[in-house]
Amino acid sequence: MEDIVVRLEIRKHMQTASLILGGLDGFPVDVSLGPSYLQIQTSEQCERFCIPAEVKLLPSSCRLVQQIAGEGLHMRLKVEAANDTDMPLLLKEILKTQKSYTFYCQSCGELIIRKQQFCRVLPLPSENWSSLVEEWCCHPDPFANRNCLPKVNDCFLGDTFLLLNKVNISDPLVENNEKSSVPRLADANALKSKENTKVICKRCKAMLGEKVSSDAIKYYITEIMIQPSSQGYNMISRMEFLESILVRLLMEHSICRSSFRFCIQESDGKHFFLLWLLNSDTLLVESPRKPGTVNNSFFSDNNVVSSTRALEAKNAIRVLFLPCSENRNKELADKWMNDTGAHSLTFPLNTCLELILLLSLNNTSLPISLRFMNSWQVISMSM
Repeated sequence: MEDIVVRLEIRKHMQTASLILGGLDGFPVDVSLGPSYLQIQTSEQCERFCIPAEVKLLPSSCRLVQQIAGEGLHMRLKVEAANDTDMPLLLKEILKTQKSYTFYCQSCGELIIRKQQFCRVLPLPSENWSSLVEEWCCHPDPFANRNCLPKVNDCFLGDTFLLLNKVNISDPLVENNEKSSVPRLADANALKSKENTKVICKRCKAMLGEKVSSDAIKYYITEIMIQPSSQGYNMISRMEFLESILVRLLMEHSICRSSFRFCIQESDGKHFFLLWLLNSDTLLVESPRKPGTVNNSFFSDNNVVSSTRALEAKNAIRVLFLPCSENRNKELADKWMNDTGAHSLTFPLNTCLELILLLSLNNTSLPISLRFMNSWQVISMSM
């Protein structure tokens, strides 16, 4: 007997929802809706799903009921849902001055920096700031050939990285090191190649960042985990961590810069894929994926299995995804990058590949009828 799958996708601003009931073995099926519950009864089972308290269904508004082969029943209805959304914390909101933080390698948990307090935590200007200065100034650019580099105990925040002074990151070869045991920096006399500027985790060999000058180190926020020193290392799966970082970046740029189109690229400028943020007011209400979430289960007198399950709710964003590596969709990527409304986000090569895998798996987890919008793949990512 196949488990019944419920997927309720709510647009909070519009107070409308799309309901999909999958895993139905056959017909006839009796579907009953109430403000706080959904009940499905077949010849073999009867399941009742409890709707989360922040959502109220309006059964009389149910319409456009159709059955799609391989997916189940689709229908649309109106709901009453709380319109508040807990926004993910931005990095500039997490890092505070005069507070102690410890940095870990996200891949393996190796300690990078222990008990670091910053005197200044400052955002860096956007990567195109120098070209904007040329438009603003009627005289030669006063900032030409000048880099924004951190002093001791400074932390500068970029879109996808943070800059620290090398003094705050001791040489890992020094014994009794109080600050760090991870970064393996290129020798000062080494050749000035890209390989020699990489910062590598000593334990798992993951690339954490790169050396941008003799005094500054860049760490990518997708490769490190920052925790208050009073807390221990919080283990989180790689894919879950990358999803949280990507959602945080898209939300930050949509709110602060009104950017909704993004080009994900490697540090050498190679484009990997395009993202188009459609909305951030989605609430997904789904049946638990794992077994063992049944609150109670019993056999009724007519041998029909009955059970009650609570549905899980989570805020999500809806994104369109289009790969553009290997010269695919190159013209569109170039057009976007020449458009001031699009924004580029730079990650290490391996992270770009991991993000492609993450988004592809996310897309295949959707019902087939919801996976594409024209040539774009549809993605729903949890906040």
